[in-house]
Amino acid sequence: MTANPTEPSGSAQASGSAELRAALPPALAAAAADFERHLRLERNRSEHTVRAYLGDLVGFLDHLARLGGRAPKDIDLATLRSWLALQRTRGAARSTMARRSSALRAFTAWAQRSKLAPEDPGQLLASPRAHRTLPAVLRVDEATQLMTADATDQPEAVLLRDRLVVELLYAAGVRVSELVGLDVDDVDRQRRVLRVLGKGNKERTVPYGLAADRALDDWLRRGRPDLAVDGSGPALLLGARGGRLDVRAVRRIVHERVRGVDGAPDIGPHGLRHTAATHLLEGGADLRSVQEVLGHANLATTQIYTHVSVERLRATYRQAHPRA
Repeated sequence: MTANPTEPSGSAQASGSAELRAALPPALAAAAADFERHLRLERNRSEHTVRAYLGDLVGFLDHLARLGGRAPKDIDLATLRSWLALQRTRGAARSTMARRSSALRAFTAWAQRSKLAPEDPGQLLASPRAHRTLPAVLRVDEATQLMTADATDQPEAVLLRDRLVVELLYAAGVRVSELVGLDVDDVDRQRRVLRVLGKGNKERTVPYGLAADRALDDWLRRGRPDLAVDGSGPALLLGARGGRLDVRAVRRIVHERVRGVDGAPDIGPHGLRHTAATHLLEGGADLRSVQEVLGHANLATTQIYTHVSVERLRATYRQAHPRA
């Protein structure tokens, strides 16, 4: 391909826009659409992953087109590296760079298998090692305060629902998407377990405790009937209009309640999942059990919580030991 040194590359920040995608040469646009179907239907990737990978890919294909490329066969290692170098100069974080490298490798491997390219240059692409940042978590006393502190200006049904939201996020360590996807029949009150549909449509059973069960009982008896309408269906958690509670509403609920806890870090639903995992490990749970609760496919993903516990132990030691 022929590079035009006077023409700037496409903006990675706008890589996921419809405008960029619509402006791609036909062969590149068709490849992006086919790759999206591959991620959704064959790889069964989550909506979040598909959106992130497609955004990265469209940004790269725009870069390729500006350098004269018109089809996947025009991709080479130099072009891949030049786009990633551009992202680095624009201040992309190491974790973002790692994801973008992964997206490119997935695309070039797929393009070769699909006979759209004669070789796979992405296999030679090195990926920056992402820094594992320790997630913010609540202390046990802060988590307890979060579960019991209610806003007084809300209807009882809303208060009961919001309390159940934080109780289940903390008690079961479920993802916010898993929480809003729960139906009433997914709750086994006798065994106190939830049937959860996680990433990749993998189903798992997650236990929850007595406090969450009391919140669940209050919601089912006194809260849900007040919000339910003819079209509510089997959804466990309902919004103000009776439909299934959505992810954005759960995030708002958690952030509002966390703001009412003095000194607590500003965390969202995923922060409660981190908190649940950390408290399980600090309470003596083994790593494999925590992996099962969280639904991690890889134990290495769960291991970050051991680092959280160690860091908190070190912080406590530094504050308490006279010769620290």
